[in-house]
Amino acid sequence: MEIEKKFLVSKLPEDLDQWKASAIEQGYLCTDPVVRIRKMDDQYILTYKSKQGIQKAAGVCINQEVELALTRESYHHLLGKIDGVLIEKTRYAMRYPSGNQIYKIELDVFHGHYEGMVLAEVEFPSKEEADQFVPPDWFSENVSDDCHYSNAFLAANSNEPSHPSGSKETE
Repeated sequence: MEIEKKFLVSKLPEDLDQWKASAIEQGYLCTDPVVRIRKMDDQYILTYKSKQGIQKAAGVCINQEVELALTRESYHHLLGKIDGVLIEKTRYAMRYPSGNQIYKIELDVFHGHYEGMVLAEVEFPSKEEADQFVPPDWFSENVSDDCHYSNAFLAANSNEPSHPSGSKETE
């Protein structure tokens, strides 16, 4: 099970260079349930996500999630079958202390169709920890409840006149 919160980012953190960065591209074969293919650096992954049987929680995304390895060839075969646009981004894997815990933040800086959008996701071991989480000051709005910020929605609805955008300041 995946329990996470998603936030817009008001400005990029100053120490961004110190964190591991991965080039990601991902496409969606289906959005309900989500069936996604992803290339992350030199790894190829097929992901299935579903909310079936999961109780909804305000301000938190909870999904069943299964990931399976793909070959490079199978990824490229499926790439021609995706719906919508290919999502392209650089993901920074960061660690953030909050209370007595250290959380992993996945900071996504989008490229291509969504150039300039920046989102951060934080995963939690429980809904209670998600509810108690105090985000860093460079986070802005919690958009966990807003389907317009899911990657599946972004991929499938890229032709909408006003697609969402996270803000980023570069200094």
